[in-house]
Amino acid sequence: MRSKNFWFAVCLSVCFCAKQEAQSKQNQVFAQMPDSAQSNLPGQKIGANDLIGVSVYDAPELTRTVRVSSDGFIMLPMVKGKLKADGLLPTELEKAIYVALQKGGILVEPIVTVTVVEYRSRPISVIGAVKRPGTFQAAGPMTLLEALGRAEGLSPDAGPEILLSRPEVDSASKRFLTRISVRDLIERANPELNVELRGGEEIRVPEAKHIYVAGNVKKPGAFTLREGSPMTVMKALSLAEGVSPFSMKTGYILRPVEGGPKKEIPIQLARILKRESADVDLEPEDLLYIPENSRRKTTTNIAEKAAGFGLATISGVLIWRR
Repeated sequence: MRSKNFWFAVCLSVCFCAKQEAQSKQNQVFAQMPDSAQSNLPGQKIGANDLIGVSVYDAPELTRTVRVSSDGFIMLPMVKGKLKADGLLPTELEKAIYVALQKGGILVEPIVTVTVVEYRSRPISVIGAVKRPGTFQAAGPMTLLEALGRAEGLSPDAGPEILLSRPEVDSASKRFLTRISVRDLIERANPELNVELRGGEEIRVPEAKHIYVAGNVKKPGAFTLREGSPMTVMKALSLAEGVSPFSMKTGYILRPVEGGPKKEIPIQLARILKRESADVDLEPEDLLYIPENSRRKTTTNIAEKAAGFGLATISGVLIWRR
């Protein structure tokens, strides 16, 4: 007759084999899940459209990846109804699944693990004057400078400030706007301006304002205005490499007026160049126009042609006399 110890050993062996088989099945399920499901992303609150991994020990049929619906719920096999996931930390969702499995009579003491595989509820958009505009997910806490680094930094046309739009706490529909100086953030490295981002932010970098120089100058074009460096007529002409010959004594500033035609402002160009009159400040989007003195140019050309003709005639007479 078999001893009690023998039958006890047989029972332990059967239980061990069953547990090994269940673990093997569970491992097979995990092997079919994305690699990212094996390691948890930083523990932030779960949001709509996030991808989560649910693991229930010794229950491979419940172990799977689940996409949170747009209204913030998930569904699991054999669990009646939907489980709210939006706004919960992974540990909080673990407790909710634990309670649902117990109340449903599915498992007595389930061991539940929830991991975040992919965030889609925490977009950060960087647009405007950056080298690589785009949208990415904040898998964990991120600073403003890190977000700009993801966009490969500011472009040469970037303006003097950054506009940061963020959702208000407990109100996704309401947003507030913060203006951040590029000089204070980057050059002066003010740590208070390098704010922490958690998703839902929009970072916009407007292009810098310009002034324009046209007409009788050597290099007409658009020139960028820099913060803390006011633009004047003399500076603008320097960027345009100076005036060409035969310029009029009077130039003009064409200044935009909201809702109306541009305002024409005459300036005493000749007096400014001779330092007989004060330099004139320019405003963003001003057009500095330098007219050409066509009459003087025509007169000079005639005189030059006449002088050339006279020299040619004299040379011909001298040659003929020889």
